[in-house]
Amino acid sequence: MDEGRVAALPRSVLCGWKETPLIVAGLTGGIASGKSTVADILRQAGAVIIDADHIARQIVAPRQPAWQEIRDFFGERVIGPDEQLDRDALGQLVFENPQLRRRLEAITHPRVGKEIASQLQDAAKDHPQGVIVMDIPLLFETGNPQGLREIIVVFVPEEVQRQRLMRRNGYNTAQAEARIRSQIPLAQKAQKATMVIDNSGSLEETQRQTLAIYQQLAKRAKQVGP
Repeated sequence: MDEGRVAALPRSVLCGWKETPLIVAGLTGGIASGKSTVADILRQAGAVIIDADHIARQIVAPRQPAWQEIRDFFGERVIGPDEQLDRDALGQLVFENPQLRRRLEAITHPRVGKEIASQLQDAAKDHPQGVIVMDIPLLFETGNPQGLREIIVVFVPEEVQRQRLMRRNGYNTAQAEARIRSQIPLAQKAQKATMVIDNSGSLEETQRQTLAIYQQLAKRAKQVGP
C-alpha cells in the first residue's frame, strides 16, 4: 500500500496529552522524504517511537480481524499466495477510488488508534521523563495534530522527492506525481511544523539536525520531570 495509507491518527488518541508534562512529539513528512531514516536516528538516540505505519501492518497480518474484514470486502485479489495482504494491489484500488479508501479506513483506523493509545499509555508509564515520538505519515492529512508538544516535519524539495520515489518504487514520472499530489505538499507541512529537518543533503547533515532536535526535547523532558 502507499506510504501511510492506513496510518492515520484517530481524533481521540491524543486528547488531553498536551495538558500533561509528558513530551510527545509528532513526526511526519511525505512519501520518499526520508522520515523513516529520521525515526531510526531518533530511536537510536533514545526516543520512544510509536510507529503508526508499523502498527497498521500488524493489524492486517494474516487471520487478524482486520485482515479478515479486508478479505471479505475486497476479495482474494488483495491476498497474496502466502496469505499476506497484497499492499500494492490494495493500495492501487484505494488510491483510485475514494469510496473504497474510506471503507478501508473504517476497517483499519479504529484498530490503529486503539493500539497507538495503548502504546502511548505504556510509554508514559515506563518513560515519564523520556521523549516520545509519534511517527505518523498522514498527520496533517487527517487534521489531527492536537495534543502534540512539537511537530517535526522531514522536508525535501519536490524534485528530490519525485526522483527518490521513481528510483525507490520504479514509478514513472506520472505515477510519482500522482502519489506526491495525493498528499499535502511538503512545503506546506514545513510551514505548519514547529521543527523542520531538511533531508535533501547528506546523511551526516540529516543526523546532525535530528540529534540537535532530540537533545532539545530530551532536555525539556528532564526539566518537567515525571
